[in-house]
Amino acid sequence: MLVPGRRVVLLGGGFSMDEDGLLDDWLLTHARNPRPRVCFVPTASGDAPGYVDRFLSAFRPRDCTPAVLPLFRRELDDDALRAFLLAQDVVYVGGGNTANMLAVWRVHGVDRLLREACDRGTLLCGISAGANCWADAAHTDSFGPLASLRDGLGLLPGSVCPHYDSEPGRRTSYRQAVAGGTLPGGWALEDGVGALFTDGRLEQAVTRRPGARLYRVEPGTPGEPGGTDEHPVPCRPLGTVA
Repeated sequence: MLVPGRRVVLLGGGFSMDEDGLLDDWLLTHARNPRPRVCFVPTASGDAPGYVDRFLSAFRPRDCTPAVLPLFRRELDDDALRAFLLAQDVVYVGGGNTANMLAVWRVHGVDRLLREACDRGTLLCGISAGANCWADAAHTDSFGPLASLRDGLGLLPGSVCPHYDSEPGRRTSYRQAVAGGTLPGGWALEDGVGALFTDGRLEQAVTRRPGARLYRVEPGTPGEPGGTDEHPVPCRPLGTVA
């Protein structure tokens, strides 16, 4: 199936956070093939074995073909790595340290291959660091305290802030960064939300958790509280969560 445009999904949950599987089920409906190849990239966690096991346990029962790309014990040469990534229908990036992950990707040329895969129709997605990485810039705790990182892959214009409602200081710090110009305006995800973008345009926003929201955050009027304009985006509920 031909899929036009660069497609990126930001996830505020998934197999590593949610037991109901609603966000991952929704994600797979947007793959270009009915039985997609789904590659988990756990670089941000240092290829943590437990994280890999959780991915495989969650995706093996689904109607897909799961695989994992380890980079700390890399087994593929450059040609095989390119062939492997370009064969994937979905690349699913896990959470962890965004800055470290991007540095490792660049050493191995994975950043370039992900752009090429995206241009060929592969759906790119991820949670936390795996959401941050696709944008121009991100709000991250990669350096300890919350900080701005203007070193993303640039497949999604602007900035991304995950865990907008669940981690202390996230909302205030992100709004201050956007207001002060440290970060460009962008998208803030509460936990439980999924957002699909095509060529940088928001196509769908969904939630597995009642009340969870996606926000568009832009610089606002100087002197106003927070210095930003924060606009909630309607999210379609995926199901009822007890």
